[in-house]
Amino acid sequence: MNAVVLAILIMVTLSLARVSVVFALIVAAIAGGLYAGMPLDAILEAFNGGLGNGATVAISYAVLGAFAVALSRSGITQGLARRAVQRFHLEGAGARPRRVVLALLGCLLLAAISSQNLIPVHIAFIPILVPPLLTLMNRLELDRRAVACVITFGITAPYMLLPVGFGAIFLNDILLNNLNSSGAQLGLQVEAAQVPLAMAMPIGGMALGLLVAVFFSYRRRRHYEDRALVGQRDDEQPATTLDGEAGLRGWQKIVLVASLVGTVVVQLLTDSMVLGGLFGFALLSVSGVFRWRAQDDVFTEGMRMMAQVGFIMIAAAGFAGVMQATGAVDSLVTSSAAMIGDHKGLAALIMLLVGLFITMGIGSSFSTIPIIASLYVPLALGFGFSPLATTALVGTAAALGDAGSPASDSTLGPTAGLNADGQHDHIWDSVVPTFLHYNVPLLVFGWIAAMTL
Repeated sequence: MNAVVLAILIMVTLSLARVSVVFALIVAAIAGGLYAGMPLDAILEAFNGGLGNGATVAISYAVLGAFAVALSRSGITQGLARRAVQRFHLEGAGARPRRVVLALLGCLLLAAISSQNLIPVHIAFIPILVPPLLTLMNRLELDRRAVACVITFGITAPYMLLPVGFGAIFLNDILLNNLNSSGAQLGLQVEAAQVPLAMAMPIGGMALGLLVAVFFSYRRRRHYEDRALVGQRDDEQPATTLDGEAGLRGWQKIVLVASLVGTVVVQLLTDSMVLGGLFGFALLSVSGVFRWRAQDDVFTEGMRMMAQVGFIMIAAAGFAGVMQATGAVDSLVTSSAAMIGDHKGLAALIMLLVGLFITMGIGSSFSTIPIIASLYVPLALGFGFSPLATTALVGTAAALGDAGSPASDSTLGPTAGLNADGQHDHIWDSVVPTFLHYNVPLLVFGWIAAMTL
């Protein structure tokens, strides 16, 4: 068995058994490294060397978590949630307005899609937007697994289909360039306009999975308790009144809006989620929406709320470092070619499955394409796949595993927001639902695209 496959199987098995994801990543990295013949000190060196790659994102989440808690302390989030509850008559028992549920999910989907192109902040919006909505979701008895599927779709499907924002990087700068460079000597020439067309059918499979998740799998009510954010006492009150905006002075409302807008603007200008979150937190600190002496407590609460996600991201970077150091990623791609024989359909299936394991191992579909394109392009052309089919194969193989991986930001992001009150399990409420509803359709529709285009 390939060392990467073994390590991923160990990681997934331990995670499904409710072992800490951080522990599972470390054990799987050591097991994969030893199986590949690496000495223990080399494994630890590769693991430690990779940790720094996840530190930036981890600290970014910690700072954004602090900003989210600061917003909560202002009282405006509670006020907005209370207004929504009263406006839609959600107090007590009774029929749940389905239109309100769909409207809420639609708004979250639009926000997620916009985070990839219109306002390309990626997953930075989740810790800020989602925690204040948890009270409203509780009143609606909305299954948070449906919310996780909606957000994950919104932050993955757009970059695979729309050539703007992060999609321009994935489709044009990475996928298109690697396809043409790998197939230049074989006569392959793919135009930029062809790439979205090739990816349309696989993304259609993801869209079908989204509809199944929202209208079938997680349609039923699910009860959640009204709890304070993780690290925040249940009896803790904001510095302002809980009537929401009524407890804020006019200039404080202006500062609060400025902090929200400024957080996005600073991130876009500096390309740093850390600076964006710090800017927003600093504005709220000087506005007086929470007591000056409580700054340290607020910041610590936010970091504690994001601690699980941050440590998983750091450990995942170490895990990816070990997997790349084993050399088993390249050998997995190479050895898969020997298994295919002359079966075109089997060739497409194996290439997609290998892409799934690689992406789950290194945690990034953007990093998977350069690894697989150099072999997949000649292999696909040798089997007679068209340029469109080859594009669909390589693009889908790289995208597989982004959603549904325990260590991917596509699942860690939704967990960061939905687990702000400690009632959303990362593996069973984010990873498993997104894997089933997105990776399975991607695999099926990616294979159909390869065989029909």
